[in-house]
Amino acid sequence: MTPSQAALAERRAVSSGRIKQSVCRWCYGKVSLEDLSAAAKRLGLVGIDLLGPSDFPTIKTHGLICTMTTSHPLSNGLCDPKYWNDSLKAMNTAIEATAREGWRNVICFSGNRRGIDDRTGMNNCVKALKEIVPVAEKANVILNMELLNSKVDHHDYMCDRSPWGVELVKRVGSDNFKLLYDIYHMQIMEGDVIRTIRQDHAAFGHYHTGGNPGRNELDDTQELTYKAIARAIADVGFQGYMAHEFIPLRDPLTSLGEAVELCVV
Repeated sequence: MTPSQAALAERRAVSSGRIKQSVCRWCYGKVSLEDLSAAAKRLGLVGIDLLGPSDFPTIKTHGLICTMTTSHPLSNGLCDPKYWNDSLKAMNTAIEATAREGWRNVICFSGNRRGIDDRTGMNNCVKALKEIVPVAEKANVILNMELLNSKVDHHDYMCDRSPWGVELVKRVGSDNFKLLYDIYHMQIMEGDVIRTIRQDHAAFGHYHTGGNPGRNELDDTQELTYKAIARAIADVGFQGYMAHEFIPLRDPLTSLGEAVELCVV
């Protein structure tokens, strides 16, 4: 981090307000994890999303947590039984690593359809989750299946609409399985973001941000009004984490600071 970037991050340091904010590591590939952690701490973030156990020591030195631990590959998920063994093994490893730190969240995915219809895929996901959710319950860890768009970024992904995901949560029937509601992805697939948050917030364990179109900064170049969205999330009493997952076009730490400020409500 350059001195100017550090000074800017310091000026933009804010309290987190009613929402505990985080940031996704992969969006900041040109910034070292050490520098990103230092900036995140100054900006009032509680942690960093989508890390593995090898990254934990670095963020812990800055008083941060991993707000979402990685597990199995996105496209090879629980809707297809041929990927169950590898997926459940990876999820189990992630649960153990997360629980050792006293943290809460592990990500998982439906995977791609590959010709499997939605009803069969739902049944397959329920069966697989019924095997691993008791492990998560015992470890006090929440498994979060991410809602992703299949229109632009993740063609053939099954868990691509909130009604399908919410029904899956109901059928699994555990407080230790929820959805990661990605605002960018669901804006592409269905829109009506604030109404969905108000209606189905009990099923959502985690949120990701991102501008649309482009998945860039949360500013007036895109169609989502994040101040209103953040307020809606806070108003339903959300106690989890909202992680920024946009790809910055400008100075990355400046853009991150602006996004943090915007979502303080």
